[in-house]
Amino acid sequence: MRNWSREETILALDAYCKVPFNKASNSNPIIVEVATLIGRTPASVKMKIGNFGSFDPILKAKGIVGLGNTSRLDKEVWDEYCDDWGKLAYDSTLIIAQLRNTTLEEFTHTLPKQFPKGEERERIIRQRIHQTFFRDAVLSSYNYRCCISGVGSIELLEACHIVDWSLDEVNRTNPRNGLCLNPFFHKAYDKHLLSITPDYSIVVSEELFEKSSELSFKDYLHTINGRSITLPDRFFPQREFLEIHYERFKTRQ
Repeated sequence: MRNWSREETILALDAYCKVPFNKASNSNPIIVEVATLIGRTPASVKMKIGNFGSFDPILKAKGIVGLGNTSRLDKEVWDEYCDDWGKLAYDSTLIIAQLRNTTLEEFTHTLPKQFPKGEERERIIRQRIHQTFFRDAVLSSYNYRCCISGVGSIELLEACHIVDWSLDEVNRTNPRNGLCLNPFFHKAYDKHLLSITPDYSIVVSEELFEKSSELSFKDYLHTINGRSITLPDRFFPQREFLEIHYERFKTRQ
């Protein structure tokens, strides 16, 4: 049995971020894709993904310990990327492109010929890669369900930044700076018409109540006001980020 390489382990960590816990099967398309690219079985990739659960502090706090047969390389890769998810997104995409014998431009389908070259082109590539990773990691962590409404149609779900991406460049790609929301609640959150406290409770503004003329919808807003959001399986929203948004929300009231 050949040892896992660093590149293979990076791809497994990337898959760990994108495969929902309840869908980590040998037939999961992400697991199958990684297995095909690196010449391993889906079962071995699934096991490697399970290894990373052993290092996740959020899972440990929930009493989930992951698999126990981790390697030194697993820990090294986890430690390298657990505080820099943007680097993981870029490095894993670059590895996949190389394995497919293509360029990042061709693989990401993001840069028409008229786009600038040099540093600007590199910036745009990274931005697109980071956006895709953030969305995939956040939505999969919430099992593709809005954490407020419970809507479960992927076409109606968006990855919302808790602290706006323009205000915190370091955490633009951090899944713990994300919430899975439907478009209405995403917009309301961005406009500080509602917020989520550091204790994960939903707070609806008086302004949103006043702007909701339909009584049935206003009643619905009352039912969710003060209720807890549905928490993700991993990448819990970071309390410090929620606090920043909540404080901004309170200044508008």
